[in-house]
Amino acid sequence: MTNVPPLSPASLRGAVDLSSLVNPRPAPVAPPAGSSTVVLSATDATFTQVLELSNTVPVVVEFYGQGVESTLGPLIEQYGGRLVLATIEGTSNPQLVQAFNVQQVPTVAAVVGGRPIQLYVGEYPDAEVRTVLDQVLELAAQNNVTGTVPMGDSVPTPEPVEEPLPPHHQEAYDAIAAGDYEAAIGEYKTAIAQNPRDTLAVAGLAQVSLLHRLDGASFDEIRAAAASAPSDVDAQLAVADLDVSGGHLDDAFDRLLTLFPSLDADGKNAVRTRLLEFFEITGADDPRVIAARRRLTALLY
Repeated sequence: MTNVPPLSPASLRGAVDLSSLVNPRPAPVAPPAGSSTVVLSATDATFTQVLELSNTVPVVVEFYGQGVESTLGPLIEQYGGRLVLATIEGTSNPQLVQAFNVQQVPTVAAVVGGRPIQLYVGEYPDAEVRTVLDQVLELAAQNNVTGTVPMGDSVPTPEPVEEPLPPHHQEAYDAIAAGDYEAAIGEYKTAIAQNPRDTLAVAGLAQVSLLHRLDGASFDEIRAAAASAPSDVDAQLAVADLDVSGGHLDDAFDRLLTLFPSLDADGKNAVRTRLLEFFEITGADDPRVIAARRRLTALLY
């Protein structure tokens, strides 16, 4: 399966729309009557529940659509509850389609510990798919996501077993859930002041800062402003925020790096600072970040 990248812990960052962090908690995701508890139907409105479940057991996400049915259920069931499958109908769930950058169906991804992993596009023999699923389990084990769900008729209700968050991280998480981004920013800044090497706090600060900038904004107005003022730094930074929030990282990086040479010192500093935030959100080992960082370095020196 040549188009399936090797999995690594770095794969757990980026991609999914950050607005999912603040969606109201939905009702539990339940399978249809008589179906397996390891195969769930998910939607834009219920995907937060899938993210929560992925803290206990790795969740494979399969996008299907007109003329293309979900097919992974029988294979997932063979793993005896160590994997869960969330099936998503693409045409009726545009937010998830955008977040996972789905270009065609079937598209298969995974979520481990709330973080997305792109797997493959298209249909492959079971033996090749099983190899990918085994890799997902290996990566999940590296991240202490090793739970199972019961193979019965009831809706799975696994209880996550996880280390408590550090105090300021927990306060920030609670503030994000309440929509108080300024408070979350303050908590992350305090955590960084106490430990400048707290990489999770640095990444969290970048993420919540992005959420704060987009809070209450009109996405149509942001894109219209950027289109009408291609050399305006603020307008281009705003639309780059929008691109990153939807997982279109290459678009955001190229937009700002193309603009960079034409800017004055203040403009270059603003773009550089924003790019570094985006790098933190995505993860240093992401190939898109590596390429963008190399391009930024060439422009600086």
